[in-house]
Amino acid sequence: EGVRVVIDSGLMRVPRYSPRTDMTRLETVRVTRASADQRRGRAGRLGSGVCYRLWQPAEEHGFLAHGMPEILAADLASLALDLAAAGVREPVELVWLDPPPAAAFSRARELLVLLGAVDHAGRMTSHGRELVRLGLHPRLAHMAVAARREDLGPLAADLAALLSDRDIAVRRGPEIPNVDLRLRVEAVRGHRGLGIEVSDAGLYRAKQAAREWRRRLGVPEPRGVTDVAETGRLLALAYPDRIAQRRAGQPGRFLLQNGRGASLDPSQPLAHNDFLVAAELDDRGAEARISVAAPLDAAGLEQAAGDALIREELVEWDAQSEGVVSRARLRFGALVLDERRMSAPSDERAAAVLLEQVMAGGLEFLPWSEQSQQLRARLAFLHYHDPARWPAVSDEALLASLGEWLGPHLHGLSRRRDLERLPLGDLLLWRFGWEQRREVDELAPERIQVPSGSRVAIDYSVPAAPALPVRLQEVFGWTTTPTVLRGRVALTLHLLSPARRPMQVTKDLAGFWRGAYFEVRKELRARYPRHEWPDDPLSAKAVRGPKRRS
Repeated sequence: EGVRVVIDSGLMRVPRYSPRTDMTRLETVRVTRASADQRRGRAGRLGSGVCYRLWQPAEEHGFLAHGMPEILAADLASLALDLAAAGVREPVELVWLDPPPAAAFSRARELLVLLGAVDHAGRMTSHGRELVRLGLHPRLAHMAVAARREDLGPLAADLAALLSDRDIAVRRGPEIPNVDLRLRVEAVRGHRGLGIEVSDAGLYRAKQAAREWRRRLGVPEPRGVTDVAETGRLLALAYPDRIAQRRAGQPGRFLLQNGRGASLDPSQPLAHNDFLVAAELDDRGAEARISVAAPLDAAGLEQAAGDALIREELVEWDAQSEGVVSRARLRFGALVLDERRMSAPSDERAAAVLLEQVMAGGLEFLPWSEQSQQLRARLAFLHYHDPARWPAVSDEALLASLGEWLGPHLHGLSRRRDLERLPLGDLLLWRFGWEQRREVDELAPERIQVPSGSRVAIDYSVPAAPALPVRLQEVFGWTTTPTVLRGRVALTLHLLSPARRPMQVTKDLAGFWRGAYFEVRKELRARYPRHEWPDDPLSAKAVRGPKRRS
Protein backbone atom coordinates (compact mmCIF):
# COMPACT_ATOMS: atom_id res chain seq x y z
CA GLU A 1 0.00 0.00 0.00
CA GLY A 2 1.30 3.41 -0.96
CA VAL A 3 3.78 2.06 -3.54
CA ARG A 4 3.75 4.23 -6.66
CA VAL A 5 7.29 3.76 -8.00
CA VAL A 6 9.26 0.57 -8.70
CA ILE A 7 12.95 0.59 -9.72
CA ASP A 8 13.88 -2.75 -11.31
CA SER A 9 17.59 -3.57 -11.47
CA GLY A 10 17.01 -6.40 -13.95
CA LEU A 11 18.55 -8.92 -11.58
CA MET A 12 17.07 -11.39 -9.11
CA ARG A 13 18.33 -13.73 -6.43
CA VAL A 14 17.10 -17.31 -6.82
CA PRO A 15 17.74 -20.35 -4.61
CA ARG A 16 19.77 -23.17 -6.10
CA TYR A 17 19.88 -26.49 -4.25
CA SER A 18 22.84 -28.83 -4.70
CA PRO A 19 22.19 -32.50 -3.82
CA ARG A 20 25.95 -33.04 -3.93
CA THR A 21 26.43 -30.84 -0.88
CA ASP A 22 22.85 -30.79 0.46
CA MET A 23 23.01 -27.00 0.55
CA THR A 24 20.89 -24.22 -0.95
CA ARG A 25 22.56 -21.00 -1.98
CA LEU A 26 21.27 -17.81 -3.59
CA GLU A 27 22.54 -17.00 -7.06
CA THR A 28 22.20 -13.64 -8.83
CA VAL A 29 20.75 -14.12 -12.33
CA ARG A 30 19.05 -12.05 -15.02
CA VAL A 31 15.37 -11.37 -14.36
CA THR A 32 12.86 -13.27 -16.52
CA ARG A 33 10.25 -11.49 -18.59
CA ALA A 34 7.51 -12.91 -16.34
CA SER A 35 9.23 -11.61 -13.18
CA ALA A 36 9.86 -8.21 -14.78
CA ASP A 37 6.15 -7.91 -15.64
CA GLN A 38 5.21 -8.85 -12.08
CA ARG A 39 7.57 -6.23 -10.66
CA ARG A 40 6.14 -3.58 -12.95
CA GLY A 41 2.65 -4.47 -11.77
CA ARG A 42 3.54 -3.71 -8.18
CA ALA A 43 3.72 0.00 -9.05
CA GLY A 44 0.09 0.11 -10.16
CA ARG A 45 -1.91 -2.24 -7.97
CA LEU A 46 -3.80 0.45 -6.11
CA GLY A 47 -3.44 3.31 -8.59
CA SER A 48 -1.30 4.71 -11.35
CA GLY A 49 2.45 4.33 -10.93
CA VAL A 50 5.82 4.28 -12.67
CA CYS A 51 8.36 1.44 -13.16
CA TYR A 52 11.93 2.39 -14.01
CA ARG A 53 13.77 -0.50 -15.71
CA LEU A 54 17.54 -0.27 -15.53
CA TRP A 55 18.27 -1.93 -18.89
CA GLN A 56 17.98 -1.20 -22.58
CA PRO A 57 14.78 -2.45 -24.27
CA ALA A 58 16.87 -4.48 -26.73
CA GLU A 59 18.29 -6.51 -23.85
CA GLU A 60 14.87 -8.06 -23.20
CA HIS A 61 15.36 -10.31 -26.23
CA GLY A 62 17.90 -12.22 -24.14
CA PHE A 63 15.60 -12.63 -21.15
CA LEU A 64 14.07 -16.02 -20.48
CA ALA A 65 10.28 -16.05 -20.64
CA HIS A 66 9.95 -17.88 -17.31
CA GLY A 67 12.21 -19.10 -14.53
CA MET A 68 13.13 -22.69 -13.83
CA PRO A 69 10.35 -24.65 -12.11
CA GLU A 70 11.04 -24.52 -8.39
CA ILE A 71 10.88 -28.29 -7.99
CA LEU A 72 13.99 -28.64 -10.19
CA ALA A 73 16.16 -26.43 -7.98
CA ALA A 74 14.73 -26.72 -4.46
CA ASP A 75 15.38 -28.63 -1.26
CA LEU A 76 12.89 -31.53 -1.47
CA ALA A 77 12.92 -32.63 2.18
CA SER A 78 9.43 -31.26 2.89
CA LEU A 79 8.08 -32.79 -0.31
CA ALA A 80 9.58 -36.18 0.56
CA LEU A 81 7.99 -36.01 4.03
CA ASP A 82 4.57 -35.09 2.60
CA LEU A 83 4.75 -37.98 0.11
CA ALA A 84 5.68 -40.43 2.87
CA ALA A 85 2.74 -39.16 4.96
CA ALA A 86 0.45 -39.83 1.99
CA GLY A 87 1.81 -43.36 1.58
CA VAL A 88 3.76 -42.56 -1.59
CA ARG A 89 7.19 -44.14 -1.39
CA GLU A 90 8.57 -43.18 -4.81
CA PRO A 91 7.82 -40.13 -7.02
CA VAL A 92 7.17 -42.39 -10.04
CA GLU A 93 3.90 -43.44 -8.42
CA LEU A 94 2.50 -40.00 -9.30
CA VAL A 95 2.15 -37.95 -12.48
CA TRP A 96 4.10 -34.67 -12.40
CA LEU A 97 4.27 -31.59 -14.57
CA ASP A 98 8.00 -31.62 -13.74
CA PRO A 99 9.14 -34.73 -11.84
CA PRO A 100 11.52 -34.08 -8.93
CA PRO A 101 15.18 -34.73 -9.80
CA ALA A 102 16.20 -38.21 -8.69
CA ALA A 103 19.44 -37.11 -6.99
CA ALA A 104 17.78 -34.32 -5.00
CA PHE A 105 14.89 -36.55 -3.94
CA SER A 106 17.25 -39.35 -2.92
CA ARG A 107 19.26 -36.92 -0.78
CA ALA A 108 16.03 -35.63 0.79
CA ARG A 109 15.03 -39.21 1.65
CA GLU A 110 18.46 -39.81 3.23
CA LEU A 111 17.96 -36.73 5.41
CA LEU A 112 14.54 -37.96 6.59
CA VAL A 113 16.09 -41.31 7.50
CA LEU A 114 18.81 -39.48 9.44
CA LEU A 115 16.12 -37.47 11.26
CA GLY A 116 14.15 -40.64 12.02
CA ALA A 117 11.11 -39.41 10.08
CA VAL A 118 11.03 -42.38 7.67
CA ASP A 119 12.62 -45.81 7.68
CA HIS A 120 15.03 -47.07 5.01
CA ALA A 121 12.10 -48.33 2.92
CA GLY A 122 10.56 -44.84 2.86
CA ARG A 123 7.74 -45.65 5.29
CA MET A 124 6.60 -42.97 7.73
CA THR A 125 7.56 -43.47 11.38
CA SER A 126 5.60 -42.28 14.39
CA HIS A 127 8.21 -39.55 14.82
CA GLY A 128 7.69 -38.54 11.20
CA ARG A 129 3.93 -38.22 11.73
CA GLU A 130 4.64 -35.88 14.63
CA LEU A 131 6.83 -33.75 12.36
CA VAL A 132 4.12 -33.54 9.69
CA ARG A 133 1.61 -32.20 12.21
CA LEU A 134 3.86 -29.22 12.97
CA GLY A 135 3.90 -28.10 9.35
CA LEU A 136 7.53 -26.95 9.50
CA HIS A 137 10.56 -27.89 7.46
CA PRO A 138 11.54 -31.42 8.62
CA ARG A 139 14.82 -30.12 10.03
CA LEU A 140 13.18 -27.45 12.18
CA ALA A 141 10.26 -29.70 13.12
CA HIS A 142 12.65 -32.38 14.35
CA MET A 143 14.51 -29.78 16.39
CA ALA A 144 11.26 -28.36 17.81
CA VAL A 145 9.89 -31.75 18.88
CA ALA A 146 13.09 -32.58 20.75
CA ALA A 147 13.27 -29.09 22.27
CA ARG A 148 9.73 -29.24 23.68
CA ARG A 149 10.54 -32.51 25.41
CA GLU A 150 13.45 -30.82 27.21
CA ASP A 151 11.72 -27.49 27.98
CA LEU A 152 13.85 -25.75 25.36
CA GLY A 153 10.89 -24.67 23.20
CA PRO A 154 11.61 -20.91 23.49
CA LEU A 155 15.16 -21.43 22.24
CA ALA A 156 13.88 -23.61 19.38
CA ALA A 157 11.46 -20.79 18.38
CA ASP A 158 14.28 -18.24 18.32
CA LEU A 159 16.48 -20.56 16.27
CA ALA A 160 13.69 -21.30 13.81
CA ALA A 161 13.13 -17.56 13.33
CA LEU A 162 16.82 -16.90 12.75
CA LEU A 163 17.33 -19.86 10.44
CA SER A 164 14.27 -19.09 8.30
CA ASP A 165 15.48 -15.66 7.14
CA ARG A 166 18.72 -14.05 6.08
CA ASP A 167 21.43 -13.50 8.68
CA ILE A 168 20.68 -10.54 10.94
CA ALA A 169 24.39 -9.78 11.40
CA VAL A 170 25.62 -6.78 9.40
CA ARG A 171 28.44 -7.56 7.03
CA ARG A 172 30.80 -4.71 6.19
CA GLY A 173 33.36 -5.45 3.51
CA PRO A 174 34.66 -8.95 2.70
CA GLU A 175 35.11 -10.00 6.31
CA ILE A 176 32.49 -12.38 7.75
CA PRO A 177 31.19 -11.17 11.15
CA ASN A 178 31.41 -13.43 14.18
CA VAL A 179 29.71 -16.65 13.07
CA ASP A 180 28.53 -17.68 16.55
CA LEU A 181 24.75 -18.21 16.38
CA ARG A 182 24.44 -17.73 20.14
CA LEU A 183 25.19 -14.01 19.72
CA ARG A 184 22.26 -13.69 17.34
CA VAL A 185 19.91 -15.43 19.80
CA GLU A 186 21.01 -13.02 22.52
CA ALA A 187 20.38 -10.09 20.17
CA VAL A 188 16.83 -11.31 19.48
CA ARG A 189 16.28 -11.42 23.23
CA GLY A 190 17.39 -7.83 23.66
CA HIS A 191 21.05 -8.34 24.59
CA ARG A 192 22.99 -6.39 21.97
CA GLY A 193 26.57 -5.25 21.65
CA LEU A 194 27.96 -8.67 22.44
CA GLY A 195 30.34 -9.10 19.53
CA ILE A 196 28.26 -8.51 16.40
CA GLU A 197 26.46 -5.64 14.74
CA VAL A 198 22.91 -6.54 13.68
CA SER A 199 20.47 -5.05 11.21
CA ASP A 200 17.53 -3.23 12.84
CA ALA A 201 15.18 -4.44 10.11
CA GLY A 202 16.49 -7.99 10.33
CA LEU A 203 16.25 -7.98 14.11
CA TYR A 204 12.65 -6.73 13.95
CA ARG A 205 11.69 -9.50 11.51
CA ALA A 206 13.42 -12.13 13.66
CA LYS A 207 11.56 -11.01 16.81
CA GLN A 208 8.23 -11.07 15.02
CA ALA A 209 8.98 -14.50 13.57
CA ALA A 210 10.11 -15.85 16.95
CA ARG A 211 6.78 -14.81 18.51
CA GLU A 212 4.92 -16.58 15.70
CA TRP A 213 7.03 -19.73 16.16
CA ARG A 214 6.34 -19.75 19.91
CA ARG A 215 2.62 -19.47 19.17
CA ARG A 216 2.74 -22.34 16.70
CA LEU A 217 4.82 -24.50 19.03
CA GLY A 218 2.77 -23.60 22.08
CA VAL A 219 5.76 -22.56 24.18
CA PRO A 220 6.18 -19.59 26.56
CA GLU A 221 8.28 -16.45 26.23
CA PRO A 222 12.00 -16.99 26.97
CA ARG A 223 13.34 -15.98 30.36
CA GLY A 224 16.82 -14.53 30.05
CA VAL A 225 19.58 -16.25 28.12
CA THR A 226 20.40 -19.19 30.35
CA ASP A 227 19.31 -21.68 27.70
CA VAL A 228 21.46 -20.11 24.93
CA ALA A 229 24.27 -22.50 25.82
CA GLU A 230 22.11 -25.28 24.35
CA THR A 231 22.11 -23.62 20.90
CA GLY A 232 24.63 -26.05 19.41
CA ARG A 233 22.76 -29.09 20.72
CA LEU A 234 19.43 -27.98 19.21
CA LEU A 235 21.09 -26.90 15.98
CA ALA A 236 22.69 -30.33 15.68
CA LEU A 237 19.22 -31.91 15.80
CA ALA A 238 18.15 -29.78 12.84
CA TYR A 239 21.40 -30.19 10.90
CA PRO A 240 22.99 -33.52 11.90
CA ASP A 241 24.63 -33.73 8.48
CA ARG A 242 26.37 -30.40 9.11
CA ILE A 243 28.01 -31.38 12.37
CA ALA A 244 31.66 -30.57 11.77
CA GLN A 245 34.84 -31.92 13.32
CA ARG A 246 38.00 -29.84 13.32
CA ARG A 247 40.82 -31.36 11.32
CA ALA A 248 43.76 -32.20 13.57
CA GLY A 249 46.17 -29.30 13.97
CA GLN A 250 44.28 -27.09 11.49
CA PRO A 251 42.33 -24.25 13.16
CA GLY A 252 39.39 -23.18 11.02
CA ARG A 253 39.33 -26.29 8.82
CA PHE A 254 36.56 -28.82 9.44
CA LEU A 255 35.12 -32.03 8.06
CA LEU A 256 31.32 -32.25 7.87
CA GLN A 257 29.36 -35.38 8.72
CA ASN A 258 28.42 -35.76 5.06
CA GLY A 259 32.09 -35.88 4.05
CA ARG A 260 32.32 -32.34 2.71
CA GLY A 261 35.04 -29.95 3.81
CA ALA A 262 34.22 -26.62 5.45
CA SER A 263 36.28 -23.73 6.73
CA LEU A 264 36.31 -20.69 8.99
CA ASP A 265 38.76 -17.85 9.16
CA PRO A 266 41.29 -18.91 11.86
CA SER A 267 40.65 -15.60 13.63
CA GLN A 268 37.03 -16.61 14.36
CA PRO A 269 36.51 -17.64 18.02
CA LEU A 270 34.89 -20.93 16.95
CA ALA A 271 37.81 -21.84 14.66
CA HIS A 272 39.51 -23.75 17.49
CA ASN A 273 36.48 -25.77 18.65
CA ASP A 274 36.74 -29.53 18.24
CA PHE A 275 33.11 -29.73 17.08
CA LEU A 276 30.55 -27.27 15.80
CA VAL A 277 27.35 -27.23 13.74
CA ALA A 278 27.22 -25.16 10.57
CA ALA A 279 23.83 -23.50 10.16
CA GLU A 280 24.74 -21.53 7.05
CA LEU A 281 27.47 -22.19 4.51
CA ASP A 282 27.96 -21.99 0.79
CA ASP A 283 29.03 -24.81 -1.52
CA ARG A 284 31.56 -22.96 -3.62
CA GLY A 285 35.06 -24.33 -4.09
CA ALA A 286 36.70 -27.35 -2.54
CA GLU A 287 35.58 -26.35 0.96
CA ALA A 288 32.30 -24.71 1.94
CA ARG A 289 32.62 -21.40 3.79
CA ILE A 290 30.83 -21.34 7.16
CA SER A 291 28.97 -18.10 7.87
CA VAL A 292 26.79 -19.09 10.87
CA ALA A 293 27.54 -21.87 13.37
CA ALA A 294 27.35 -22.91 17.00
CA PRO A 295 29.72 -24.94 19.21
CA LEU A 296 28.84 -28.53 20.08
CA ASP A 297 29.92 -30.85 22.87
CA ALA A 298 30.19 -34.64 22.81
CA ALA A 299 26.83 -35.17 24.56
CA GLY A 300 25.00 -33.01 22.02
CA LEU A 301 26.70 -34.82 19.16
CA GLU A 302 25.66 -38.24 20.44
CA GLN A 303 22.08 -37.08 20.92
CA ALA A 304 21.92 -35.71 17.37
CA ALA A 305 23.52 -38.82 15.90
CA GLY A 306 21.13 -41.21 17.62
CA ASP A 307 20.99 -44.58 15.87
CA ALA A 308 23.31 -43.28 13.14
CA LEU A 309 26.23 -43.45 15.60
CA ILE A 310 28.17 -46.53 14.49
CA ARG A 311 30.53 -48.63 16.55
CA GLU A 312 32.62 -50.86 14.32
CA GLU A 313 35.65 -53.09 14.40
CA LEU A 314 37.89 -52.60 11.40
CA VAL A 315 40.66 -54.73 10.05
CA GLU A 316 42.45 -52.58 7.51
CA TRP A 317 45.75 -51.65 5.96
CA ASP A 318 47.91 -49.10 7.76
CA ALA A 319 50.10 -47.26 5.26
CA GLN A 320 52.50 -45.95 7.90
CA SER A 321 53.44 -49.34 9.36
CA GLU A 322 52.79 -51.15 6.05
CA GLY A 323 50.82 -53.81 7.84
CA VAL A 324 47.33 -55.01 8.72
CA VAL A 325 45.94 -53.53 11.94
CA SER A 326 42.71 -53.96 13.87
CA ARG A 327 40.88 -50.91 15.22
CA ALA A 328 37.74 -50.20 17.22
CA ARG A 329 36.10 -47.07 15.81
CA LEU A 330 33.20 -44.86 16.84
CA ARG A 331 31.91 -43.08 13.74
CA PHE A 332 29.15 -40.69 12.74
CA GLY A 333 29.05 -40.49 8.98
CA ALA A 334 32.46 -39.27 7.84
CA LEU A 335 33.43 -38.17 11.36
CA VAL A 336 35.65 -40.49 13.39
CA LEU A 337 34.88 -39.68 17.02
CA ASP A 338 37.09 -42.29 18.66
CA GLU A 339 39.55 -44.87 17.42
CA ARG A 340 41.66 -47.41 19.31
CA ARG A 341 44.07 -50.14 18.31
CA MET A 342 43.00 -53.69 19.13
CA SER A 343 44.84 -56.97 19.36
CA ALA A 344 46.14 -58.64 16.21
CA PRO A 345 43.40 -59.71 13.75
CA SER A 346 42.80 -63.33 12.86
CA ASP A 347 45.00 -64.89 10.18
CA GLU A 348 42.05 -65.15 7.79
CA ARG A 349 41.05 -61.47 8.03
CA ALA A 350 44.67 -60.31 7.87
CA ALA A 351 45.24 -62.40 4.74
CA ALA A 352 42.11 -60.98 3.12
CA VAL A 353 43.19 -57.37 3.79
CA LEU A 354 46.71 -58.10 2.58
CA LEU A 355 45.31 -59.55 -0.62
CA GLU A 356 43.16 -56.44 -1.12
CA GLN A 357 46.22 -54.25 -0.66
CA VAL A 358 48.17 -56.19 -3.27
CA MET A 359 45.19 -55.81 -5.60
CA ALA A 360 45.10 -52.06 -4.97
CA GLY A 361 48.85 -51.55 -5.18
CA GLY A 362 49.40 -53.70 -8.26
CA LEU A 363 52.02 -56.38 -8.80
CA GLU A 364 54.82 -53.90 -8.12
CA PHE A 365 53.65 -54.02 -4.50
CA LEU A 366 55.10 -57.55 -4.35
CA PRO A 367 58.85 -58.07 -3.72
CA TRP A 368 59.78 -59.77 -6.99
CA SER A 369 63.33 -61.15 -6.88
CA GLU A 370 65.43 -61.17 -10.03
CA GLN A 371 64.99 -64.95 -10.29
CA SER A 372 61.20 -64.67 -9.92
CA GLN A 373 61.06 -61.97 -12.58
CA GLN A 374 63.08 -64.13 -14.95
CA LEU A 375 60.80 -67.11 -14.40
CA ARG A 376 57.77 -64.95 -15.05
CA ALA A 377 59.38 -63.78 -18.31
CA ARG A 378 59.95 -67.42 -19.33
CA LEU A 379 56.28 -68.22 -18.67
CA ALA A 380 55.28 -65.15 -20.70
CA PHE A 381 57.42 -66.50 -23.56
CA LEU A 382 55.67 -69.88 -23.42
CA HIS A 383 52.24 -68.21 -23.35
CA TYR A 384 53.15 -66.08 -26.36
CA HIS A 385 54.00 -69.13 -28.47
CA ASP A 386 51.39 -71.54 -27.06
CA PRO A 387 48.55 -69.58 -25.33
CA ALA A 388 46.20 -72.57 -25.29
CA ARG A 389 48.54 -74.52 -23.02
CA TRP A 390 50.30 -71.84 -21.01
CA PRO A 391 48.20 -69.17 -19.21
CA ALA A 392 49.04 -65.47 -19.40
CA VAL A 393 51.23 -63.93 -16.69
CA SER A 394 50.67 -60.28 -17.58
CA ASP A 395 49.84 -57.80 -14.81
CA GLU A 396 46.16 -57.90 -15.76
CA ALA A 397 46.02 -61.71 -15.83
CA LEU A 398 47.85 -62.20 -12.53
CA LEU A 399 45.78 -59.56 -10.75
CA ALA A 400 42.59 -61.18 -12.03
CA SER A 401 43.66 -64.55 -10.63
CA LEU A 402 45.42 -63.21 -7.53
CA GLY A 403 43.20 -65.12 -5.14
CA GLU A 404 44.11 -68.40 -6.85
CA TRP A 405 47.90 -68.28 -7.08
CA LEU A 406 48.74 -65.90 -4.20
CA GLY A 407 45.78 -65.94 -1.81
CA PRO A 408 46.31 -69.43 -0.30
CA HIS A 409 49.89 -68.55 0.64
CA LEU A 410 49.08 -65.37 2.62
CA HIS A 411 47.81 -67.24 5.70
CA GLY A 412 49.78 -66.07 8.73
CA LEU A 413 51.15 -62.96 6.99
CA SER A 414 50.15 -59.44 7.98
CA ARG A 415 52.93 -57.07 6.90
CA ARG A 416 54.45 -56.11 3.59
CA ARG A 417 57.86 -57.33 4.68
CA ASP A 418 56.34 -60.77 5.33
CA LEU A 419 55.82 -61.09 1.57
CA GLU A 420 59.59 -61.33 1.13
CA ARG A 421 59.35 -64.89 2.42
CA LEU A 422 57.22 -65.94 -0.55
CA PRO A 423 58.95 -67.54 -3.57
CA LEU A 424 56.77 -65.68 -6.07
CA GLY A 425 58.18 -67.47 -9.11
CA ASP A 426 57.51 -70.87 -7.58
CA LEU A 427 53.94 -69.79 -6.75
CA LEU A 428 53.36 -69.21 -10.46
CA LEU A 429 54.78 -72.64 -11.27
CA TRP A 430 52.71 -74.46 -8.66
CA ARG A 431 49.61 -73.80 -10.72
CA PHE A 432 50.82 -76.54 -13.10
CA GLY A 433 51.20 -80.27 -12.72
CA TRP A 434 54.61 -81.91 -12.25
CA GLU A 435 55.00 -82.82 -15.92
CA GLN A 436 54.24 -79.29 -17.13
CA ARG A 437 56.59 -77.78 -14.55
CA ARG A 438 59.37 -80.03 -15.91
CA GLU A 439 58.62 -78.84 -19.43
CA VAL A 440 59.29 -75.24 -18.48
CA ASP A 441 63.01 -75.98 -18.10
CA GLU A 442 63.03 -77.98 -21.32
CA LEU A 443 61.13 -75.51 -23.52
CA ALA A 444 62.36 -72.27 -21.98
CA PRO A 445 65.60 -73.01 -20.13
CA GLU A 446 66.88 -70.38 -17.76
CA ARG A 447 70.44 -70.70 -19.07
CA ILE A 448 72.24 -72.24 -22.01
CA GLN A 449 75.81 -73.56 -22.14
CA VAL A 450 78.09 -71.86 -24.67
CA PRO A 451 81.31 -73.29 -26.19
CA SER A 452 83.51 -71.67 -23.48
CA GLY A 453 81.72 -73.78 -20.89
CA SER A 454 79.88 -70.83 -19.34
CA ARG A 455 76.18 -71.15 -18.63
CA VAL A 456 74.71 -67.88 -19.87
CA ALA A 457 71.26 -66.61 -18.85
CA ILE A 458 68.71 -66.15 -21.63
CA ASP A 459 66.81 -62.86 -21.71
CA TYR A 460 63.08 -63.54 -22.24
CA SER A 461 61.94 -59.93 -21.68
CA VAL A 462 60.73 -59.81 -25.31
CA PRO A 463 58.64 -62.99 -25.68
CA ALA A 464 58.69 -62.88 -29.48
CA ALA A 465 62.49 -62.69 -29.63
CA PRO A 466 64.40 -64.11 -26.64
CA ALA A 467 68.01 -62.97 -26.55
CA LEU A 468 71.35 -64.41 -25.48
CA PRO A 469 73.79 -61.68 -24.42
CA VAL A 470 77.24 -63.33 -24.57
CA ARG A 471 80.85 -62.24 -25.13
CA LEU A 472 82.04 -62.92 -28.65
CA GLN A 473 85.09 -64.91 -27.51
CA GLU A 474 82.90 -67.44 -25.73
CA VAL A 475 81.16 -68.60 -28.91
CA PHE A 476 84.18 -69.23 -31.15
CA GLY A 477 83.55 -72.54 -32.89
CA TRP A 478 79.77 -72.30 -32.63
CA THR A 479 78.52 -72.80 -36.17
CA THR A 480 74.75 -72.74 -35.68
CA THR A 481 72.46 -70.29 -33.90
CA PRO A 482 71.13 -71.81 -30.63
CA THR A 483 67.36 -72.34 -30.23
CA VAL A 484 64.70 -72.89 -27.58
CA LEU A 485 61.16 -74.30 -27.62
CA ARG A 486 62.47 -77.56 -29.12
CA GLY A 487 64.14 -75.76 -31.99
CA ARG A 488 61.15 -73.63 -32.97
CA VAL A 489 62.58 -70.28 -31.84
CA ALA A 490 66.12 -69.09 -32.61
CA LEU A 491 67.82 -66.97 -29.99
CA THR A 492 68.89 -63.47 -30.94
CA LEU A 493 72.61 -63.33 -30.16
CA HIS A 494 73.83 -60.08 -28.61
CA LEU A 495 77.59 -60.47 -29.17
CA LEU A 496 79.52 -58.45 -26.61
CA SER A 497 83.06 -57.13 -26.23
CA PRO A 498 85.26 -58.30 -23.33
CA ALA A 499 83.87 -55.25 -21.44
CA ARG A 500 80.33 -56.51 -22.24
CA ARG A 501 79.61 -53.70 -24.69
CA PRO A 502 77.34 -54.68 -27.59
CA MET A 503 79.25 -55.27 -30.84
CA GLN A 504 76.77 -57.16 -33.05
CA VAL A 505 73.20 -58.50 -32.99
CA THR A 506 72.41 -61.52 -35.15
CA LYS A 507 70.21 -64.55 -35.58
CA ASP A 508 72.51 -65.96 -38.26
CA LEU A 509 75.72 -66.95 -36.49
CA ALA A 510 77.18 -68.78 -39.50
CA GLY A 511 76.66 -65.73 -41.72
CA PHE A 512 78.25 -63.52 -39.08
CA TRP A 513 81.42 -65.62 -39.06
CA ARG A 514 81.65 -65.40 -42.84
CA GLY A 515 81.22 -61.64 -43.13
CA ALA A 516 80.66 -59.10 -40.38
CA TYR A 517 83.05 -60.82 -37.98
CA PHE A 518 86.12 -59.52 -39.80
CA GLU A 519 85.00 -55.88 -39.54
CA VAL A 520 84.22 -56.36 -35.86
CA ARG A 521 87.59 -58.12 -35.38
CA LYS A 522 89.50 -55.02 -36.57
CA GLU A 523 87.86 -52.85 -33.92
CA LEU A 524 88.30 -55.46 -31.18
CA ARG A 525 92.00 -56.04 -31.93
CA ALA A 526 92.69 -52.33 -31.61
CA ARG A 527 90.66 -51.90 -28.43
CA TYR A 528 91.53 -55.22 -26.68
CA PRO A 529 95.06 -56.27 -27.81
CA ARG A 530 95.51 -58.71 -24.90
CA HIS A 531 92.72 -60.91 -26.25
CA GLU A 532 92.86 -63.47 -29.05
CA TRP A 533 90.99 -62.49 -32.23
CA PRO A 534 91.67 -65.42 -34.58
CA ASP A 535 91.49 -65.33 -38.37
CA ASP A 536 89.40 -68.50 -38.34
CA PRO A 537 86.84 -68.22 -35.52
CA LEU A 538 85.24 -71.56 -36.41
CA SER A 539 88.38 -73.53 -35.58
CA ALA A 540 89.47 -71.32 -32.67
CA LYS A 541 88.95 -72.36 -29.09
CA ALA A 542 86.31 -70.42 -27.17
CA VAL A 543 87.71 -68.58 -24.13
CA ARG A 544 86.33 -66.61 -21.24
CA GLY A 545 89.08 -64.01 -20.86
CA PRO A 546 92.35 -62.64 -22.27
CA LYS A 547 95.23 -64.85 -23.43
CA ARG A 548 97.72 -65.89 -20.80
CA ARG A 549 101.14 -64.27 -20.72
CA SER A 550 104.09 -66.60 -21.35
